[in-house]
Amino acid sequence: MMVQQRASALQVVQPDVAVVEGWADGLHRLVDRIGRHFARAEARERVLTYLQGLMSPVERKNTWQLAEMVGAATPYGFQHLLGRADWDADAVRDEVWAYVTEQLGEPDAIAVLDETSFPKKGTKSVGVKRQYCGALGKKENCQVGVFLAYASSKGHTFLDRELYLPRDWTEDPERRREAGVPEEVEFATKPQLAKRMLERALDGGVPAAWVTGDEVYGGDRRLRMWLEERQQPFVLAVKSTEPLWSEGEGGVRQRPAATLATSIKEEEWQQLSAGEGAKGPRVYDWGRVRLFRLPDPGWDHWLLVRRSLADPAEVAYYVVFGPADTTLGELVHVAGSRWTIEECIETAKGEVGLDQYEVRKWEGWYRHITLTLLAHAYLAVTRAGAQEAEPVKRGAIKPGRSGSMTAFKERQRVSSH
Repeated sequence: MMVQQRASALQVVQPDVAVVEGWADGLHRLVDRIGRHFARAEARERVLTYLQGLMSPVERKNTWQLAEMVGAATPYGFQHLLGRADWDADAVRDEVWAYVTEQLGEPDAIAVLDETSFPKKGTKSVGVKRQYCGALGKKENCQVGVFLAYASSKGHTFLDRELYLPRDWTEDPERRREAGVPEEVEFATKPQLAKRMLERALDGGVPAAWVTGDEVYGGDRRLRMWLEERQQPFVLAVKSTEPLWSEGEGGVRQRPAATLATSIKEEEWQQLSAGEGAKGPRVYDWGRVRLFRLPDPGWDHWLLVRRSLADPAEVAYYVVFGPADTTLGELVHVAGSRWTIEECIETAKGEVGLDQYEVRKWEGWYRHITLTLLAHAYLAVTRAGAQEAEPVKRGAIKPGRSGSMTAFKERQRVSSH
């Protein structure tokens, strides 16, 4: 709801036609960049049309609607692109994070983890299972994708994606075969998928000062230990019951996060903003408790605690690893940046058809999702460029459904007729 309010509150700035045409040229250059990963010229041409369709005002971004938009008699060309054409979705994914790094990269940027669900009927779509569906707020038949986003002062968009494949699938050879799941794919938890994506990005040179994510990732001790081993700072949410090593009465032992939070003295709490919300700064009480860790010069461990001003019983907890001189304000900034991936997911579903696919097989899912991530990244970079070229007026283009995105989609609508 907060993201929706933030987006709807924005005023739209309409650039001139020449500027929007320059954006279209930028899309052609981006497609030229990824072209070497497509074996045939026909597929390279079709991927441009597919991306244009994803960024068009078409209400539903499935292959039938996109084919109608471009005047094709059938959707078979797009279906071939997603299913049988010879191209490497993982290589295009690498181009996505390389492109994002070049255009939005900053040393103090933040890598953000989250997952989203895709409601599906039937049992044939790869990875589908009756499980908690965040999109519907209840247990339902759905697929779940885990995503890695990137947030800097220039903008925010996606870096990577993985499909969560439940054990029901990994242990069923017949279902795997029908859905085209590669033989080497084994069961992996969501935190394990997150680690896989982080490792690719960080080893690939994506600059990120911090990693953040919700309790799904913060509650996985192995993920936290792996980040510590590579000295990658993080602020990860945990449950109130998360056992954490601390030193106190009785010596060094594990204590629940909620118990440790009670050691923060009233005068130690600070009112700080976690960023701008729909109604202004999101101000909370914040405090932290130093956790026990083996000596490691220059680094420290904390429990970060957020307390609601309106209801002090409403408390959130984060495990932190970072440079010993990190200020409380910086930790609050990182913790508050989680909204960026929530907005990325919302705008990707609303603007570029992240969830509007009809593919059932493994390769088709990865191909469609990768191309929607590329489309979203292009729009984010275009928006950043527009902001840099012309200083933003109060209430003008800001993260969300910005004027640049709206104008680009309108230009796509006009050019398709």
